[in-house]
Amino acid sequence: MTKAIIRGLYAITQVVANDEERLYDNVAAALRGGARFIQYRDKVHNGVKRQRIGHRLLMLCREYGATLIINDDIALCLAIGAGGVHLGKGDANINTARAQLGETKIIGVSCYNQLQLAVQAQQDGADYVAFGSFYNSSTKPDAVAAPLSLLTEARMHVTVPIVAIGGITVDNGQPLITAGADALAVINGIFGEDDIKAAAQTFSDYFLD
Repeated sequence: MTKAIIRGLYAITQVVANDEERLYDNVAAALRGGARFIQYRDKVHNGVKRQRIGHRLLMLCREYGATLIINDDIALCLAIGAGGVHLGKGDANINTARAQLGETKIIGVSCYNQLQLAVQAQQDGADYVAFGSFYNSSTKPDAVAAPLSLLTEARMHVTVPIVAIGGITVDNGQPLITAGADALAVINGIFGEDDIKAAAQTFSDYFLD
């Protein structure tokens, strides 16, 4: 099985209690707009319900030829056969994740505003690194700030794909790509819009060759 190359629009789910159908509808709209990756990030559910949601999101991703990444949950990734996991501070380390997931799964790592974390993550076998927050984020208002120049600097030191995250909208996303980002991780900039498909399409168009 060949891993998907991290490039393009990387949409991160907004999950609220007792509104699963809206979640699926929103993700489907993002996929119709061209999202290549969906990260299932869920701070609300656990157990059987989390697995059911994850599996349905996986089926949606497969329908549109996209890849599902699971936030912070190696066991769920294995249980449903998702494309990989994203690890942040306090989660399992890359070596532990790789030992459980094998070589065919994607492992991404949050590196915040620290280039050295990205260099180390690459050495440890990460498939992509993520930097941010580049703009003010309503999802994580206390997130550390990352300068645009970090993307350009990182391009000189790591060869794995670079994902930019944090307050990204259709109005401020293009400079991140120009500076060196291979993918844009977006939450409110897609799912907070009235027309999710149109927002996703605009982001996706940024990556056309």
